[in-house]
Amino acid sequence: MLLGKHLNKYYLRYWYLFLGGIAALIAVDYVQLFLPRYLGDIVNILNAEGPLDVDTVGSLCLKLLGVAAVMFFGRMLWRFTLFNASFRIESGLRREMFQKSERLSQRYYGETKVGSIMSWFTTDLEEIQDYTGFGTVQIVDSMFLGLLVIVNMFAMDWVMASFAMIPMLLIVVWGVLVEKFTAERWTDRQEKYDKMYDFTQENFTGISVVKAFVKETSEIHAFAKVAKKNKDANLRFAKVHILFDTLIELIIGLILALIMGFGSWFVFAFVSGSPVSIFGHEIALDPGQLVTFIGYFDSLIWPMIALGMLVSMLGRARASLKRVSAFLDSPEDVANCKDAKVLKDVKGEVEFKNFSFAYPANPDTEVLKNISLKIEPGELIGVVGRVGCGKTTLLTALSRLYNVESGTVFIDGNDIMECDIASVRDSVAFVPQDSFLFSSTVGKNISFSKPDATEEEIREAAEFADVADNIDAFPESYDTVTGERGVTLSGGQKQRISLARAYLKQAPVLILDDSVSAVDVRTEEHILENIREGRRGRTTIIIASRISSVARADRILVLKNGEVEAFDTPAALEKISPTYAKMVELQALEDEIKGGDV
Repeated sequence: MLLGKHLNKYYLRYWYLFLGGIAALIAVDYVQLFLPRYLGDIVNILNAEGPLDVDTVGSLCLKLLGVAAVMFFGRMLWRFTLFNASFRIESGLRREMFQKSERLSQRYYGETKVGSIMSWFTTDLEEIQDYTGFGTVQIVDSMFLGLLVIVNMFAMDWVMASFAMIPMLLIVVWGVLVEKFTAERWTDRQEKYDKMYDFTQENFTGISVVKAFVKETSEIHAFAKVAKKNKDANLRFAKVHILFDTLIELIIGLILALIMGFGSWFVFAFVSGSPVSIFGHEIALDPGQLVTFIGYFDSLIWPMIALGMLVSMLGRARASLKRVSAFLDSPEDVANCKDAKVLKDVKGEVEFKNFSFAYPANPDTEVLKNISLKIEPGELIGVVGRVGCGKTTLLTALSRLYNVESGTVFIDGNDIMECDIASVRDSVAFVPQDSFLFSSTVGKNISFSKPDATEEEIREAAEFADVADNIDAFPESYDTVTGERGVTLSGGQKQRISLARAYLKQAPVLILDDSVSAVDVRTEEHILENIREGRRGRTTIIIASRISSVARADRILVLKNGEVEAFDTPAALEKISPTYAKMVELQALEDEIKGGDV
């Protein structure tokens, strides 16, 4: 039996399906053993001297039909109940895993490959589903049907039954020896599959880069190496699996041949009047009893095969459950504290007090150091600095994607580490540098932040992001499918649709992380004007690489090497911030070269 804390609760939840299915399975196993007995009786009647007893044969035929009917409906019932339960278990585990994946932090996904996670959601769950469904059938049949057959065989003739038990003992011994080895081979197979999935997913995602650098051939060769390792792991597992099955089939075939050969001899000797005696036991078999005995052994073949399959399946299922359980038991380092406060009626005040931060993967290197500043509700704030100075990291902290030190980050005077995570994230709308779009329509991408948004609200958001005209020019307007990650759109269109999505949320705090870098200057100015007007009274923070993007901000934060160099009005910064003054000078030179106005 496959047991585990993440699986046991489903056995209890669907006990009635398992109970009904097992009862139907036992009923089928019980009545099917009448078949060899009735067939043996028919053979004896047909072999008897004198006139044929038609009534008795007719009665036996009706009994056979009755057994067939019970087996038919019984098999329908156990298939419906047991397989239904196993599919529900798979669905429940998949739902748990998906919910778990949503709760895990950025740190986990930085350390775990996407391919591994997808493998757990597909092949591993399928193995668990297969075992809880078909594996249950194998357990019941190998135990109950096998036991019933053995009892009936020994009741007929214990000597012949003893010979028939040889394959059962060999299968059990062989299964114990092979089970652990099979599990190890299956785990290795899954790990190699994970790596192949990772490689494939990464190449499909970056296919444009591969083509741009004409690396198709080298990537094909690299994939061939990864695929060969996966193939070799599959072959190693298949060899063990096939060897196991082949030996079982060979043993069963040999024993069946021996039973038929020796059984025919025993029947001939008995009919001739000189029955064979073994170990002092006289074997008295007539033709009908031989047919019945062979029928019993034929019924024993499936339990023996099921036992062999069960050993291999159990090894795979245990390995898969171990991987799934490890995922479900992964620590959720970003979680609500006890009695977390739910933020309500957020005004948009943001404050950092001696805030320092280091990424979990590199805890000894601080990306930000002693950041202290306060943003008043409704302010338009710019954030500038050289690449890698910590601009994105600083504002990502507001969304609680990582844990921060208590008493360092506040929203409306509330320590975000003491607040409900959902309410914190609900109060902040974030437009990242990498504008991610779902493979859906333009309208649904915009309304992702507000699923119940009306068409007018969606269009208003598009106009705010200055992308409404582009959308109207699409073949199907707002019903145009963007493709995976918005592949059918330009970089500027993706940025503006992402901005429209964030604006529609109407969050108290809006963060734009260099979100207009892919648009021309005129479009950028139009968007910034919309932000100044449309976000009036709400806090907006713009991370920018161009001074023009934040020139009209109320205040600008200048970061240098992870520290605050200055935080003041644009006019004051030219006097007190060397970094800002240098950026203004470079912007002026760029505009002059392009023939623009400084």
